[in-house]
Amino acid sequence: MTKITSKIASTTARPTPRQSPGWQDTAGDEEAFTPLTADQARQWRASHPQLPVGRVLVMQVIIGIVVVAVAWALTGKALVAWSAAYGALVGVLPAALAAKGTARWAAPGFPPGAALAGFLLWEAVKLILAVGMLMAAPKILGVPSWPALLIGLVLTIKVYWVGLLLAQSMRSRQGQAQRAKTNGC
Repeated sequence: MTKITSKIASTTARPTPRQSPGWQDTAGDEEAFTPLTADQARQWRASHPQLPVGRVLVMQVIIGIVVVAVAWALTGKALVAWSAAYGALVGVLPAALAAKGTARWAAPGFPPGAALAGFLLWEAVKLILAVGMLMAAPKILGVPSWPALLIGLVLTIKVYWVGLLLAQSMRSRQGQAQRAKTNGC
């Protein structure tokens, strides 16, 4: 009987904790994380400028106006132009509201967990407002031109990508100017 109980005890005993070996391809390449100093952080921020939220919103409005003008020029129908304008509004209005609300939560010194919660809250508000506006489109426009409305919406939303590309080009131009100023050193 003791053989059976010792066999059960040996199979149910917890293994001793040991350090996990990590990923096989990074086992020997572990580098210690070193935080940036205040001066290094300032230099990093200067070399990686943020695109102002207001500029992205202005770009969205401009794209919305262009979409409306193209829709009007191609079809000559006011309903198509109004549908494209409403689609652009569905892209811009919730984004502006979310940007305004999120900016409050992203202030320096704000706890990161609360900032993340605020960001998620305003993203939910943005999504609910956009879906509500899309559902209200038939009541506001009558019978909207859904293709024009969705094209206006998608193009204004995709301005974020244009903003990211512009921020990247701004960074590269600043880097080139900095290298020219220091003679490449």
